[in-house]
Amino acid sequence: MIDSKKEHWEKVFATKAENEVSWYQEKPETSIKFFRENNIAKNAKILEIGGGDSHLIDHLLEMGYEKLTLLDISGNALERIKKRLGEKAKKVNFVISDILDFQTDERFDVVHDRASFHFITQDEEKVAYKDLIADLLNPMGLFFVGTFSENGPLKCSGLEITQYSESKFENLFSEDFDKLNCFTQDHKTPFETIQNFIFCTFKKK
Repeated sequence: MIDSKKEHWEKVFATKAENEVSWYQEKPETSIKFFRENNIAKNAKILEIGGGDSHLIDHLLEMGYEKLTLLDISGNALERIKKRLGEKAKKVNFVISDILDFQTDERFDVVHDRASFHFITQDEEKVAYKDLIADLLNPMGLFFVGTFSENGPLKCSGLEITQYSESKFENLFSEDFDKLNCFTQDHKTPFETIQNFIFCTFKKK
């Protein structure tokens, strides 16, 4: 299953331009706003999960963030962002891994996941993900997660996803995290369609 998942994403990032995928954002305003509103320190250790070739890393570098780790299952995605960043890529730690297989002794102040978590559809894997995020974060660390809402699509990139509501997020994460806020938002795709997302910010207890 892991191999077929990796093959899927390697093919996506090998065959589609960045603006030919539904999640493309030239400027990820919602994520940038999270960093600004929570006054995330410039020297905070930040882990971006499933970032693909998202432009968030570009903007975080421009904002002065220094300790960035970008994890994605697709080596093709990471090669694309390295090429785009040029010399700036040296400032980022790139990791090719499924998040559920990620192992590190490093701990982070912020974990950010926009549109990666909802691809985890098995209940035991959702719990494993939650436990991993709790383990990766320093005490009082922040976790920002975005998925399709219950008014959003049922699939993404041809794969089944899990839709979330505020209560679903709380049921899964409340043991280890305090919820700071949740909100829904429409995302306009490059194809002029609308996808409804839910975003939540949690603080590790």
